[in-house]
Amino acid sequence: MVATLLADLFESHRGHLLAVAYRLTGSVADAEDAVQESWLRLAGASQSEIEDLRAWLTTVVSRLCLDRLRSAAVRRENYIGQWLPEPVVTPLTGSPGADPLAAVVQRQEFRMAALVVLDQLTPPQRVAFVLHEGLQVPYGEIAGILDITPEAARQLAARARKVVREQTPPVAADGEHEAAVQKFLVALGTGDARAVAAVLHPDAKMIGDSGGTTQTARNVIFGPDKVARLFLGLIRRYGLDRPGVDLGAEDMEFVRVNGQLGVLFHARPGDGDYPGFPSRVMGFTVVDGVIQGAYDHANPAKLQGVRLR
Repeated sequence: MVATLLADLFESHRGHLLAVAYRLTGSVADAEDAVQESWLRLAGASQSEIEDLRAWLTTVVSRLCLDRLRSAAVRRENYIGQWLPEPVVTPLTGSPGADPLAAVVQRQEFRMAALVVLDQLTPPQRVAFVLHEGLQVPYGEIAGILDITPEAARQLAARARKVVREQTPPVAADGEHEAAVQKFLVALGTGDARAVAAVLHPDAKMIGDSGGTTQTARNVIFGPDKVARLFLGLIRRYGLDRPGVDLGAEDMEFVRVNGQLGVLFHARPGDGDYPGFPSRVMGFTVVDGVIQGAYDHANPAKLQGVRLR
């Protein structure tokens, strides 16, 4: 009975813990692993020492995520190409259901552009910022997690806050976002680079993450003309513009990527003329009614957050 009650109490906090862990790590796999590990630690802990279960679990998950952030920083040193946070991909229509992670990414702070900015922070800065700004965790408790003084924790959060404030674009309303994505896809269908560039923001950028598994940009591409040429080049490379190829429901479907309209391209086998590619997800950021950021998630190992029925 006691074990069942403890499990029920833990489950009541799972959505909160997944939200914290995913925002801290930008990784679905790491977030789920950290939350599961926190359950194991709770099951082995002395319950008499836990005064506030939610706070205790948040601290445990934050420490586990800090370790994972540091490990990810090491992995990134040898990673091929750019590194993007793992997307959470959900159906275009319907509610997220019982999946707690699919539910939390509906919030603005989980948009892909916001997570990309968080990726620029050091692990201690990210922990200090997310815990204090998102959860109002006192600096004294953050200091204990990071093993630093409260004043040092305050300074880390302040530096992170400055980066986030300066670099995170405003979030477009869903209608504006969807209209911009539709215009972009229509322009791609014309094969005209000028038409594609016309629906991109003057500060447009494209970030591709394949880890060397398939073709995408190795470096961040800046500017509407260069971004347009890159997309059209990928379409030609994979033969998606040849006669008889129709990117219909079998090849492409609209989805929500971290809460806003994106595209899932299903895996295509290669043939004698064109290479194939694994499934990939395209997310977008819209500013002033046009595409400002495009994110090509093409590494299959980082698509564990695809949650389609």
